[in-house]
Amino acid sequence: MNMELAEKNITVVGLGKTGIALARFLKKRGAVVIVTDLAAEKDLGPHVQELRQMGIALEAGRHRPETFQHADLIVLSPGVPHTIAPVVRAQESGTVVMGEIELASRFIAEPIVAVTGTNGKTTTTELLGEMLKRSGLDVFVGGNIGNPLIGYIDEGRKADVIVAEISSFQLDTIDRFRPHIAVLLNITIDHLDRYPDFEAYAASKMRLFENQTASDIAVLNGSDQLVRSLTRDLKNKKLIFPLTGENEDGAVINGSHIRFHIDNPGPLDSKGQNQWSLDLSQIKLRGRHNLENACAAGLAAIAAGARPEAIQEALNQFHGGAHRLEYLETIEDVEFYNDSKATNVDAVIRAVQCFSQPVILIMGGLDKGSNFAALRDIFREHIRSLIVMGKAAGLIRGALGDLTPTISATSMADAVKQARQAASPGDVVLLSPGCASFDMYASYAQRGEDFRKEVMNLK
Repeated sequence: MNMELAEKNITVVGLGKTGIALARFLKKRGAVVIVTDLAAEKDLGPHVQELRQMGIALEAGRHRPETFQHADLIVLSPGVPHTIAPVVRAQESGTVVMGEIELASRFIAEPIVAVTGTNGKTTTTELLGEMLKRSGLDVFVGGNIGNPLIGYIDEGRKADVIVAEISSFQLDTIDRFRPHIAVLLNITIDHLDRYPDFEAYAASKMRLFENQTASDIAVLNGSDQLVRSLTRDLKNKKLIFPLTGENEDGAVINGSHIRFHIDNPGPLDSKGQNQWSLDLSQIKLRGRHNLENACAAGLAAIAAGARPEAIQEALNQFHGGAHRLEYLETIEDVEFYNDSKATNVDAVIRAVQCFSQPVILIMGGLDKGSNFAALRDIFREHIRSLIVMGKAAGLIRGALGDLTPTISATSMADAVKQARQAASPGDVVLLSPGCASFDMYASYAQRGEDFRKEVMNLK
């Protein structure tokens, strides 16, 4: 399964957290490594010094053709499109190009549970990890969630199971990557700034299953008609949520419980459990979409060897991550929620639907080819006022501004101030941008922290 890397000329494209982990891993295995990044050296932060300490060459501010032409192998960080000209030319000349997930998978023998989907990946991945840990398993949780899989190998760990969040960008560069359990949460419009059309984006998501065999497992959203259509011909074991059809195994949301039913466990290590339920009375996650995430996590967990009682414990205790419908504060009877992770329209819809109170919504950032008009129905029902900011402010105002009072903000401080003025006691102020953050912030997390700071300044 391992690859021979010693003395190979390897180009790593993109110096972020994954890029530095790749460079370290490859250097340790005797490769001749160069890292190339279009950003100027002054903008690459402490990673530059780390590379220098390891004796690894850095090419900053450009991609020289020779850096790609002379490579035996090119490895892409997740944020680097595989369609950039020097990568395409290298592939055409026969150079092997792969992403970090593909490279890491060549060195992993442990079973991998991979989670993808337009929305809910991080919540489901983290919740699944907790379910397995509470079952007494040694679990590594990583991938697109912030812990590169290549780092897991570099540490020399041997977990019982690996749980990995996988993005469409990472799936673009796989070849042999084969998760034993593959979870597809949903497919809705996103990243049309990177893909030519929605069909290409959906096809990228479907690559999660392309190397699976009949002994592997697919956990699928049966209420998503596109997911059902695209996975109809899969030959492996299917577990369906949150609604199952006739003769389908899976999970059903039934009032105050999630009921699980698996008649033919097949390759599953189900500990003799083929029917059980989760009590939702203690769940701390808000929204129907998070119940679907809990279904998916529970099915994947039981398939990976978790105990039902441990799954229940994890669900009861799980609060969700920062910047994902995160409650911040109540100020003069107005609740403030940080949903900075919502970077597409479908995520905004899911967030707004969690509230019965009127919502003052803060949106905006860098557009990814979104159809903001898809929000019109939910705006009529839920939105008292709209605050727009960032590069997409004009697009959002044009699509939605006729439905509700709409205010343009020049900064997060201004947005929070305007939202507070627009809110009445009993309302919710929700940051759910529907856009990427990169016009004003380095990440959605930085954007969320800025929102948090400005909300606390209101007290």
